[in-house]
Amino acid sequence: MKLAILLLTFLSGLAVFAEEPDTLSRRLEEVSVTAIKSTGAGMAARGAVAATVVSGKEIEQLGIVTMKNVSEVAPNFYIPDYGTRMTSSIYVRGIGARIDQPVVGLNVDNVPFLNKDNYDFDLVDIERVEVLRGPQSTLYGRNTMGGVVNITTLSPLRYRGFRFMAEAGTGTLLRASASAYFGVSSRVAMAVSANVNYLGGYFTNEYSGAKADREEGGAVRWKTSWRPSSAVTVENTASLSLSRQHGYPYESVATGRIAYNDTCFYRRTGISDGLTVNWRHSAFTFSSITSFQYIDDNMTLDQDFLPDSYFTLTQKRREWAFTQDFVAKGRSGRYSWLAGVFGFYKRSRMEAPVTFREDGIERLIVEHRNEVNPVYPISWDEPSFRLDSRFTAPTGGVAVYHRSAVDVGDWTFAADLRLDYETTTLDYNSWCRSAYTIWDLSGAGDPVVFDRVGLVIDNPGTLSKSFTQLLPKLTVQYRLPTPGSEIFASFSKGYKSGGYNTQMFSDVLQQKVMETMGLSAKYDVSTIISYAPEKSWNYEIGCRLSTADRKLSGEMALFYIDCRDQQLTMFPEGTTTGRIMANAGKTRSVGAEISGRWHPAPQWLLRASYGFTSAEFVDFDNGREDYAGRRVPYVPQNTFFAGVSWNRPLSRSLSVEINVGLRGVGSIYWDEANRYRQPFYALLDASAAVSGRCWSVTLGGDNLTSTRYSTFSYESIGNRFVQRGKPVRGTVTFRYEISTF
Repeated sequence: MKLAILLLTFLSGLAVFAEEPDTLSRRLEEVSVTAIKSTGAGMAARGAVAATVVSGKEIEQLGIVTMKNVSEVAPNFYIPDYGTRMTSSIYVRGIGARIDQPVVGLNVDNVPFLNKDNYDFDLVDIERVEVLRGPQSTLYGRNTMGGVVNITTLSPLRYRGFRFMAEAGTGTLLRASASAYFGVSSRVAMAVSANVNYLGGYFTNEYSGAKADREEGGAVRWKTSWRPSSAVTVENTASLSLSRQHGYPYESVATGRIAYNDTCFYRRTGISDGLTVNWRHSAFTFSSITSFQYIDDNMTLDQDFLPDSYFTLTQKRREWAFTQDFVAKGRSGRYSWLAGVFGFYKRSRMEAPVTFREDGIERLIVEHRNEVNPVYPISWDEPSFRLDSRFTAPTGGVAVYHRSAVDVGDWTFAADLRLDYETTTLDYNSWCRSAYTIWDLSGAGDPVVFDRVGLVIDNPGTLSKSFTQLLPKLTVQYRLPTPGSEIFASFSKGYKSGGYNTQMFSDVLQQKVMETMGLSAKYDVSTIISYAPEKSWNYEIGCRLSTADRKLSGEMALFYIDCRDQQLTMFPEGTTTGRIMANAGKTRSVGAEISGRWHPAPQWLLRASYGFTSAEFVDFDNGREDYAGRRVPYVPQNTFFAGVSWNRPLSRSLSVEINVGLRGVGSIYWDEANRYRQPFYALLDASAAVSGRCWSVTLGGDNLTSTRYSTFSYESIGNRFVQRGKPVRGTVTFRYEISTF
């Protein structure tokens, strides 16, 4: 029993070090997305869901800079750090997605981010991060079948002052931020913040001698809070972010080197604005959440990642998105309810040309063609040619949802239902303009020209799909006598809509080129471009336990997920150039999560979490191989985190704090056949800080044991690549804060 109490709920405490739990709960509930979409207060607001909350103080202690650093702190929550900031793949309880739509939603100050390519940004002035694991589709809708991450920033209505941070580290790391929180009047307050970052890089492209992971970026944010009356709160947050990166540090397994000859980079400009209005009536509460988002990005890469000249890809995109969410909730005696209407519309315009260069033309096209007809071989007339593709993709949807909950003594029974409709259209135009020469070797003399062929291919079209889903959820909670303790169980349906494989159009066009040479086309648009929705049935039981003095708290959950048509990112076999989202027939995930925190004394805090997931294919035969019984790729079987914090005052105005953390992940399989994997590994981090009344200096170190591991691996045109994890790193961080409120 002592072991269960020690390890069970990291979250039931929710206590930030110097604050009382009840006070903190009331303070955060005003702007928390969880509070808006809940039918209870305090602990009941979380409902029957496994959740991890990281406070602003803990963000500093754990060295969390981006959402990727929350990985492993929440059990069975994993975000690998590879590629660029465009790569924000999230895996929770055996499900995840590397491209297209994510399985975990992101809300920042109530605003949902619709595109996971914009998930990775530096966290500044964060009040808390909460990770809800398991399907949240009934209340949050699209992209949340694996969970939701809610980020809450400081509100100028509750904090006034000035904050500054500067950091330097190995790899020529430079980071700085500054923010000001001030009142315009007794009812209006504002916050303005800015941050910049620069990284010289840790990995060198040996072909060019330049760092493959160098980056620079920054952001500004303007937050306005207005309380026109005691019943109404209006908050608007506008932000602009820039990211400019080199990439990608992919190492050839055959040579052990990062060496590619063509340019790689990722550039992103993001604009967002979110308006939240809360109106509290005596009988109900009404909230409106309105947002606008814009992304302009460019991913250009050496798609073969070799010193040879095979092919390159450029993907330029502009995307506009609008969302509107109306939420009303109320309570009458033992009955509480919540109802909402959500709508969104986004429109993407993309250019994605693949340029074939000398080696790609010769080895992927000419050699294959000449093997079939060696008497009349061909030669290409140009050193390179382009497979051009342009897309316009409008997507929209609307949903209505409802929750009813009834308290019966210490029991709470709740039922959720959501009706979700979504439609998506893809207008595409793919084309190619080039030429090649056919030679005649049938005679005894020198080769003579048999024919010159002009290659002109146009492939326009329009595809359209719509999806309608009814998403139920049933939950039950039982409150134990000790405050902060309960048992819960849930049954729910998770859902992620289908879509189109835009990155496969270059392959379709390549096969049409081969078809003009007498080689049969491998596939066509109708069979390879689209993928079906992903659906899951989820069963979960768990408990949260806490001692009466809240010094010891914990959480435990057991889950079973029956997933149909799971969407998997795959690299087609052979000499193709793209990636494809495919549907596995059926997968099954079974696992457990356990986490806890313990305050044995005022100066000590111990926290730990462990997640286990067994995710296997039950039915998946791609026509070449049956993967039944194999592990689902990219999903870690184990996640582990343990941390110790110790602080001690040296005088009235001076204190010292030491933090030590250990994170572990693995094993992870890199392919459906389970031929390649990353074994379990652990990373040791530590920091020591000295703090005064309004300043602090922190020395930190990451991967102190210099563990060698891989965060990503894949195979392309017969070559395997990996991205190695970052080496030993050190930082020094200075913080200065003047709080006036």
